[in-house]
Amino acid sequence: MVSHTNWKPEEDLTDLTSNFRKIIDHILAFHFGPITKFTLRIPYFDICPIIDDFIHFLSRNGIQHLVLRLPIRGKPYELPSSLFTCSQLRHLTLQNCVIPHQPAFKGFDRLISLELRDVTISCELLERFVSHCLLVEQFVLQISGASRNIIKISAPILRSNDYTGNLRCVCLKTIPLEKLSLSHREYYLGAGKCNIAKFFELFSVLEHLHLNDMPFAAGVGEVPTRLSHDLYCVKHLSISSIDLSDSDEVSCALCLIRSFPNLQSMEIKVESDDNHVPPLKSLEVEHFSDVTFNHLREVKLIQTNGTIPEIQLVKLLLTKSPELERMLIVPCLVEEFATAHILAELIRFQRASPNAEVVYNLDKHPNPQNQENLGKTKMKSGKSHPEEEEEDEYDVGSNRDATPSSK
Repeated sequence: MVSHTNWKPEEDLTDLTSNFRKIIDHILAFHFGPITKFTLRIPYFDICPIIDDFIHFLSRNGIQHLVLRLPIRGKPYELPSSLFTCSQLRHLTLQNCVIPHQPAFKGFDRLISLELRDVTISCELLERFVSHCLLVEQFVLQISGASRNIIKISAPILRSNDYTGNLRCVCLKTIPLEKLSLSHREYYLGAGKCNIAKFFELFSVLEHLHLNDMPFAAGVGEVPTRLSHDLYCVKHLSISSIDLSDSDEVSCALCLIRSFPNLQSMEIKVESDDNHVPPLKSLEVEHFSDVTFNHLREVKLIQTNGTIPEIQLVKLLLTKSPELERMLIVPCLVEEFATAHILAELIRFQRASPNAEVVYNLDKHPNPQNQENLGKTKMKSGKSHPEEEEEDEYDVGSNRDATPSSK
């Protein structure tokens, strides 16, 4: 790996480009034999040095794994055509560069992993780029600029896709995805969110779904209670940012949870600056009379504040999950009196699972000097048994013989 941090003197930030060229020339002059893996990471250069001859050198020396993370400042570097002659490539990562039009490009027939971050490329070339790499199994695409064009991704054996951008600008065409990560970004007024019902019509073998922000909306009318058909394939759901004060976001999340009957694990990170959110009817247990999470075994709730909707969500999952084994709650900084109130609520909730364990983790408690007074609360057969220990993790919910939990 060649990185500017490997040779940059801390006290001298000048002549980096000149020094870089000397290193590259040294490699070209004295290296013998194939180079199967090469990483160039120079994101903080003011300008990108000329690397055409080095890419040409790699193309003739069996490069299989190539990572180019180029400067984020200034004009993006235009890659030379020799990059497209690297016939042995299996893993390719490109960041902050321009991929010029390549009319003769017929694909990398050995490529299995492709990562494109903030790459300037036409929609037509991107579609052809991906569709001509028939063995690609993992694809990362990050688009930071505004785009009104629809990108149609077609890859016959793609298994994992990580997409960051406007979700309405990408179309995944008949792809057997098993893992999907989505980060929705609205870069221009009116970008809007994606129709939740339409989007999930495409997937039949999806097992892992990660949503960074809630990228979906109802389309026309209200958010549906559930999708038009259940996705029995989805086993793991992660939502990295959800605002429980936003009824549409909550409704979309509940729509997905209802539609994944075989869900085994769930992780939700709460994003809210309002600690006085009123209760939500959509989170009441009575609204889930026809739903039971029969396969849900593990739940993780992060950055909670102890708001009423959060407590409602905890109650709902405990009540409707007969196979639940562990629920981990990692709160934001909370005062001691608030912690006591939350714990009291958690202890009294009914649990459908006799083995359900609820752990309230206080690693970031604001008063560490008082940790020894908080102790650990365990529950057996519905009775609480406080134990004073110098730990900041509460086990507040095991209906079985509890053992000390580890962090």
